[in-house]
Amino acid sequence: MELKNISQIEHATRFGRPEMFRFGVALFFVIAIMLVAGMSIGDMPHNYMLIAAAMIGGYMAMNIGANDVANNVGPAVGSKALTLAGAIGIAAIFEASGALIAGGDVVSTIKKGIIDASMLQDPQAFVWLMMAALLAGALWLNLATALGAPVSTTHSIVGGVLGAGIAAGGFGIANWGTMSQIAASWVISPVLGGAIAAGFLYLIKRTITYQENMKAAAQKMVPLLVALMAWAFSTYIVLKGLKHLWKVNFSTALLLGLVFSAAVYFFVKPMIFNAAERLPGDKSGVNKLFTIPLIFAAALLSFAHGANDVANAVGPLAAINDAILHGGIAKKASIPLWVMMVGALGIAIGLALYGPKLIRTVGSEITELDQTRAFCIAMAAAITVIIATQLGLPVSSTHIAVGAVFGVGFLREFLKASYSKMVEEVKAHHHGKDEAVVEAFLLEFRKASVAKKGLMLQQLKEHSARADLSKKERKGLKRVYKTELVKRSALMRIVAAWLITVPVSGALAALLYFTIRGIMLP
Repeated sequence: MELKNISQIEHATRFGRPEMFRFGVALFFVIAIMLVAGMSIGDMPHNYMLIAAAMIGGYMAMNIGANDVANNVGPAVGSKALTLAGAIGIAAIFEASGALIAGGDVVSTIKKGIIDASMLQDPQAFVWLMMAALLAGALWLNLATALGAPVSTTHSIVGGVLGAGIAAGGFGIANWGTMSQIAASWVISPVLGGAIAAGFLYLIKRTITYQENMKAAAQKMVPLLVALMAWAFSTYIVLKGLKHLWKVNFSTALLLGLVFSAAVYFFVKPMIFNAAERLPGDKSGVNKLFTIPLIFAAALLSFAHGANDVANAVGPLAAINDAILHGGIAKKASIPLWVMMVGALGIAIGLALYGPKLIRTVGSEITELDQTRAFCIAMAAAITVIIATQLGLPVSSTHIAVGAVFGVGFLREFLKASYSKMVEEVKAHHHGKDEAVVEAFLLEFRKASVAKKGLMLQQLKEHSARADLSKKERKGLKRVYKTELVKRSALMRIVAAWLITVPVSGALAALLYFTIRGIMLP
């Protein structure tokens, strides 16, 4: 009887064990940070503040890994180009590598220049401000991850710095012009990402999947698309991923990317041709040709993300470290190795422990993805950042990637509705004819290229008798047959989270600043 009760208890608690394990690992990491920071800092004045800030920085880094990295690998997982475990392994390695190799050794102490630190006379107030901003950003990311909403980590820390800055120095401390640019990115990023992703998907459909001989079309177009991807990603890595190691101007980066893409084209063309010969000449065969490029895309996006977004975790920590060491507020702060290690390891650990939820959200819960659609999303992520960098537009990598997923889904809805309307036109002009004749024409119509479909419809209208339709049937033909391929609940949840990221993290940071100030003041 007692053994049976024990078995029932174990069965009832089995769902909580993975969560307790994740929490335990995360707690162990934060405690390890406390010990390492304590040994690295020594007996400097206010060392307890820096140790606390290091622990918060590690917590922030884990939340970046849990929430933000999903944008880089989610489409590859959703399209089954990568398994979840494989994606986590690749992302963890390349995120940490990007942070440690190309994360930079100096960081701006005030993210995006959104507040004027010269208005703060007391270095202690600056330390409290940055601690409050870091903790607020981390708490909001934690909540967003729990709700399954991919949000911008940059906007989270920007909101934190703004809210704590206003609490410390009043509304005059904020740079509202910069904030208006950041607000503009809420619209610019997803719209641009969605438009580019949809454009690439339409290009692939017109040049490959809508062709009568898909295999021959794929052998011709896929090498060009892979070369274009190599151009975009090499330019993206040079401009964003390696900017702390090697600064080049935009035209030089483009030229280097073009040379690399030409080499890639001649290298992959025979490989793709031979691979296509062994695959079926249908959509499934075309999809398989994009699998390996998607794996490289996930790795390169993760490297660039680690190089750029590690600053969201270690930037405020480096600023606190510099203020405590030098007793002043500087515009730039150096990043000690132990601080960079906190950011790099934190992102990798957060991804491994809590990343799968957001990876599934981005990869499969918004719209159904295959390798072709995921390829278009990866292209949009790289090209949008390149365009925005050149034009000086403020964009969010999270908003770009998620906007690209929505763009692909909405294009599929539009094409599905257009095709349904064409099928109804065919049926209307075959009204009264034998069903076998109608099905034979529809079968030929489905296999035809876009140009041939148009010709078939035109000939049908010219040579068939005027369709004798009832009023009800005529209304039915006018109606566009809309199939919802994008989950509307996911759209509303994610957009709502984007809109409230800066206000919520700002309000939370202001509250935390006053709390820390109240504790620290005598």
